[in-house]
Amino acid sequence: MTDKTVPRVRVRLGSSRSYDIEIGAGALERLGEVSRGALSPHARRIVVISNRRVFDLYGADAVRALRSAGFNVAHWLMGDGERHKSLLTAGRSLGFLAETELERSDAVMALGGGVVGDLAGFVAAVYLRGVAFIQVPTTLLAQIDSSVGGKTAVNTPAGKNMIGAFHQPRTVVVDVRTLRTLPAREMTAGWCEAIKQGAVGGLKLLNQTCRFLAAWKRFSSAHHEAKTGADAQVVEVERGLAKLIAAQCAFKARIVAGDEREEEGRTDYRSRRVLNFGHTIGHALESATAYKRFRHGEAVGYGMLAAAEISVRLGLIEASALESLRAAVHLAGRLPRADDLEHESILRLLRLDKKVVGGHVQWVLLERLGRARIVSGSEIPTRVVRDSITAALQSST
Repeated sequence: MTDKTVPRVRVRLGSSRSYDIEIGAGALERLGEVSRGALSPHARRIVVISNRRVFDLYGADAVRALRSAGFNVAHWLMGDGERHKSLLTAGRSLGFLAETELERSDAVMALGGGVVGDLAGFVAAVYLRGVAFIQVPTTLLAQIDSSVGGKTAVNTPAGKNMIGAFHQPRTVVVDVRTLRTLPAREMTAGWCEAIKQGAVGGLKLLNQTCRFLAAWKRFSSAHHEAKTGADAQVVEVERGLAKLIAAQCAFKARIVAGDEREEEGRTDYRSRRVLNFGHTIGHALESATAYKRFRHGEAVGYGMLAAAEISVRLGLIEASALESLRAAVHLAGRLPRADDLEHESILRLLRLDKKVVGGHVQWVLLERLGRARIVSGSEIPTRVVRDSITAALQSST
């Protein structure tokens, strides 16, 4: 039975492009009904893009729900991992869409984490100059962040997400039960992203996130069967998780509604660019390790600490705020080792960041926990950046 106690979140982008985020335990059961309501009445086909691991777990349920709503369904599986989010993979998937004779009135569906969602959304944006797109995120990070807002992209050797498009989904369906099968590192990555949104979205959201995370860890330690159990405690914890995901999505929905295309001239705390907190260093860490060492959220965890270190050195925040953020990241889980990385190569990669304006990185820093500030790299001495990176990557989490 689908949990209908959590309200849906509305992303408001005007009457023709607004969409709902459906959240709850068992939401996959309603995937066909929700998709039918979100798509054109002429939609006949849906191509599900996923990877083998996720499709083996949830593909049959998703296909069954879609077919029950009258859709013809085909699926295409990509490799698992950030290195597969490439133009080569996109080209292969586009070929499959053509082979299945997908039409303008049909849709592409992403079933998986952020990598699947980014690639499937990009493919939907460019195939026939744009077809409808549905997000079914199965990782915590994707559920609270990458599935919402319409950013789609693939990576290139020059950097992460260098080729992409804004292409909003028609709907997002979040089933918290998919998190029962998520590896511990993927949960850590998701919690880091949740902490990031709290760090720039307000103390209320940050405190709500940390309180739930502490309770989640206590529950997980006491109930090793929580991933597969169905007792009353599991149901209650998943209900609380759904409410937290709704709060996270509501924050991002407000940001996206106010600055959908991430306007370059905006530097206020409601700019969409504040969502890049931790991503400048995070993307460089991913690139420097060929996307093989860090999950995206893990890299963002280090990136947040580096940005907070810079904020302290510039006198924007007190050291106590940095320590609070460090404690929150520690609560998320252990991050992979990073103190062995060559810092000069990270500094070089920063110059390739897609957020560079006028030759300078646009840093998202903190003026206090819960409030971000955008600062041009021209105002930050290279020594401060280098020392902050060193301090952050030596952090024991």
